[in-house]
Amino acid sequence: MSDNHIRVWDIFVRLFHWILVAVIGFAWWSGEQGGDWMEWHKRCGYTVLGLVIFRVLWGFAGSAYARFNHFLYSPKATLAYVAAMLKGREPLYLSHNPLGGWAVVVLLLWCTLQAGTGLFANDDIFTEGPLAHLVGYDLSIEITRWHKLLFDGLLILVAVHIAAVAYHQLLRKEPLLQGMLTGEKPAGHSHNQAADRVSVAVSAVWLKGLVLAAIAAASVWGLISL
Repeated sequence: MSDNHIRVWDIFVRLFHWILVAVIGFAWWSGEQGGDWMEWHKRCGYTVLGLVIFRVLWGFAGSAYARFNHFLYSPKATLAYVAAMLKGREPLYLSHNPLGGWAVVVLLLWCTLQAGTGLFANDDIFTEGPLAHLVGYDLSIEITRWHKLLFDGLLILVAVHIAAVAYHQLLRKEPLLQGMLTGEKPAGHSHNQAADRVSVAVSAVWLKGLVLAAIAAASVWGLISL
């Protein structure tokens, strides 16, 4: 890390982000293909659940900038940020801004619903989720309809996210993509310098990350084995 840059996003935040992007994209493609690809579609759903569980755990036990208490702001602060943004005068934040922080929560909840409904889904041909037997045929078919509708909503969320990144990257000149690739952002690229002075023990990050990833994987395995 150079003197004029600050390590913001640890390796696990970045892996979570890019793996989620890849898995959602592949889930979309495999779902459209149908047939034997539906087994891979289901595996994508399990992976999404594991990623969400990990990110929630990491939001409490991860490195400083990854924690929810670092980037979730009060409704008042969030509304003030939105008002400033509409005037083109919103302050810069080293990690998530108030609106972006709540967008993370919405995305995590939506992915949970998306993958969760898939566990009970049934295409009425030869593919069904591992927990479809727990809800019965009729409810499984209805949940399948929700699963498809939720994915349309997820695509809208993804489009909004891409538009927001483009706005901040191109118009506000914030190096968001670079930060999510390298983990670093320019020092002083925030209105709150006191909060930026956070040191991170790399070895502790790796240890906690691997343990929590194992817990997330075990949780998904236990869930689909019910």
